[in-house]
Amino acid sequence: MAETNDVIIIGGGVIGCSIAYYLTKKGIKPLVIEKREIGTGGSSRNGGGVRQSARDPRELPLAMHGVKNLWPGLSEELGSDVEYCQGGNLRMGKTEAHIKFLTAMVESQKKLGLELEMVDGDRVKEILPYASDSIIGASWCPTDGHGNPMLTTLAFYKKALEKGAEFIVGESVEDVIIRKGKVAGVRTDGGTYDAPLVINAAGVGARDIARKVGLDIPMQPRLVEVIVTDQQPVLFDQMLGTAGSDFYGHQSKHGSFVFGGMTGWEDREFYDHRQVTKSNTAPATCRAILDYFPWMERTNVVRAWSGILAVVADGVPVMGPAEELPGFYFASCFCGHGYGISPAVGEQMAELVAEGRSTLPLDAFRFDRFLPKN
Repeated sequence: MAETNDVIIIGGGVIGCSIAYYLTKKGIKPLVIEKREIGTGGSSRNGGGVRQSARDPRELPLAMHGVKNLWPGLSEELGSDVEYCQGGNLRMGKTEAHIKFLTAMVESQKKLGLELEMVDGDRVKEILPYASDSIIGASWCPTDGHGNPMLTTLAFYKKALEKGAEFIVGESVEDVIIRKGKVAGVRTDGGTYDAPLVINAAGVGARDIARKVGLDIPMQPRLVEVIVTDQQPVLFDQMLGTAGSDFYGHQSKHGSFVFGGMTGWEDREFYDHRQVTKSNTAPATCRAILDYFPWMERTNVVRAWSGILAVVADGVPVMGPAEELPGFYFASCFCGHGYGISPAVGEQMAELVAEGRSTLPLDAFRFDRFLPKN
């Protein structure tokens, strides 16, 4: 006989685990099904940014809500250190074109209520004394920061488990069960599990899950890579980025630098969902870093790893119920922006499930935005 559950979440990454935790706070005990291990997808393979700046305006309310209300007390609430550091975010520029781009971004986001400003090269050096003199300006968001994605995922997982959520790892969802036009559960390669509500939080696998119920998301995978250096003296707390998207990253609590970068060839050299590293990416990232921090030339890179982004056509997530199939929900396709908003996503999705509405507006993320308009 199939096991009956209140809610099934497909995907045990930071989004799935966050939703599971916040559902337990609502008195709902979910079942999470993860085909590999908890957090082994994009949740353990990203730069760890908790940023509001340079976000799509549709995502900004989630990001601002999380930074103001959820991230500051998250380690205490979950009983595990997620290494959250609110050290601010510098997005640096070296050319007049960079400054023009950053100024437009700052002006548009300030109108939406974000604390954000343009600073000149001298002010950059005050905030970050280790920056190169070639930096002529930057956007500065003092309330941005960074955390540890793997630790955050595991903290949500452990706390959700403690509060009654169930987790199954190593089983792959083969089908979503539909009875009388409504979701009735899932079938995996290990068993059948009944539930009147299924949440698709499957990361890069979300499109395959959606297709099992006759829905399709205009999503494509994109490979990204990150380098990690040896341990260094702790020099700065800021999250860093550049107007030219040369690289992004931060220094970890333990002293290692964690920097991501792209060569521009990722879409051309994608390797069939395999999380591989390529010979040209790490050197390209290192060259970009040295343009901004020449003193890092003697820093050793100890490892590199890659991850796969689930990038949807219009650049923002798919969240909320699919009106086409009662009981089927999306929390998918975060385009590499999901970690920083994961607590807010979990909280708002739990509200949707438990109460039929969310405090923050989520209409911009509806699945039906991709459907033809009559």
